[in-house]
Amino acid sequence: MSKAAPYPTGATVLVVPVPEAEPVVGGQRALYDPSARYGVVAHVTVLYPFLPRPEIGEATVAELAGLFAAHQPFDVAFIGCARFPGLLYLGPEPAEPFAALTRSVTGRWPALRPYGGRHGEAVPHLSVGFGDDEVLDGVESAVAPGLPFSTRVTSVDLASFDGVRWTPVARFPLRQEPRSGVVEGDLRGGR
Repeated sequence: MSKAAPYPTGATVLVVPVPEAEPVVGGQRALYDPSARYGVVAHVTVLYPFLPRPEIGEATVAELAGLFAAHQPFDVAFIGCARFPGLLYLGPEPAEPFAALTRSVTGRWPALRPYGGRHGEAVPHLSVGFGDDEVLDGVESAVAPGLPFSTRVTSVDLASFDGVRWTPVARFPLRQEPRSGVVEGDLRGGR
């Protein structure tokens, strides 16, 4: 019997993908971060869970585009590893621009709390692996030689879980002046 997916079908998330992290953390995430098996790329979460997919229409997409277009692109570095209980992660420096993105979304949708409010104030982070201290010591040893690395954050992605994998729905560029056509992706039909 197959194990049920840990996410509800139609769940959505807002994330900043960090492709520069994949060469550093991809192998460890494949082994120790169950979300990687469901198509989740290396990222920093802006808000999970967001609205259920059936509730996201063109008006919501336009609001998200406007919210994120009000933020400037920014540079960030991932310098070292840190831990929450049972989780090794990379902390972005600076973290504040990610927190500002989250505040923009929760300011508009105040009933939505990062991780459903289970962890209090959200701490921006890029998850690498879950496990006990011995496992995480090994994950940290494997990742550390690839640090530091940096990236420029220029967009936020909306993704949806289709029951099997997380798939991209839309990309929202960060910039000072909103322009028409800022959203990529097809929002009319679910995938």
